[in-house]
Amino acid sequence: MMDDLKLKSNPGVNLKTEAVNLYYGRFQALRGITISIPHRSITAIIGPSGCGKSTLLRIFNRMNDLIPGVRVEGKVELDGASIYEKNTDVVALRKKVGMVFQKPNPFPMSVLDNIAFGPRQHGVKRAAELEGIVEQSLRQVGLWEEVKDILMQPALSLSAGQQQLLCIARVLAVGPEVILMDEPCSALDPDATLRIEDLMRDLAQDYTIVIVTHNMEQAARISDMSAFIMMEEDKAGVLVEYSPTAQLFSNPKDKRTDDYITGRFG
Repeated sequence: MMDDLKLKSNPGVNLKTEAVNLYYGRFQALRGITISIPHRSITAIIGPSGCGKSTLLRIFNRMNDLIPGVRVEGKVELDGASIYEKNTDVVALRKKVGMVFQKPNPFPMSVLDNIAFGPRQHGVKRAAELEGIVEQSLRQVGLWEEVKDILMQPALSLSAGQQQLLCIARVLAVGPEVILMDEPCSALDPDATLRIEDLMRDLAQDYTIVIVTHNMEQAARISDMSAFIMMEEDKAGVLVEYSPTAQLFSNPKDKRTDDYITGRFG
């Protein structure tokens, strides 16, 4: 069971891959990805469209398993334990490694039921306990004061920015360790984007956040570490450079990284 995992390796490392290859049928989408993501930090995955950024992100909670024909080689670890063993409890894994998608995707139910859905699925039944989780989760994302009087209204009646905050609160409600975010601001206006960015910085005090973003300024503003991925000639994504964000943007080690962040390609 993933809930029983104990830290086996470097206590500063939360997620780790070693020589990971991913295939969609015969097509290789990722090649030789080795990366170590630290606890309680924000890691940005950047790179041109189609290079495999989202595919890499989905490796960490096995969302790629839902795509027919996907095959993964190499090691992927959470807290030092492999998550691709046959006996891995994938439901428990996704409780520990939650995901926020590109477009807000609230369930077609009330604001309250959106947040309570996950805890109910994991066995929380008492109304008072559920109400406490709902309030706490909404407070964590700064949405409580805006929705406390409309908890029974449809979540789809909220603005796009509020919906994305609600989706983050829904992830928090099940007590994750890691939050994966796949371009979470791309469908939002600038004000909502800055609100999400401020929230990510706050959440990184308690959670590990990995974000895919096409926005170079956003990656530079919010992340501690950055990973640059690009496609090779056969369209497989490879990790070109992974380093502290300040270093990657000011003094990249690889010319391909410099060319990308300065807009010479991509």
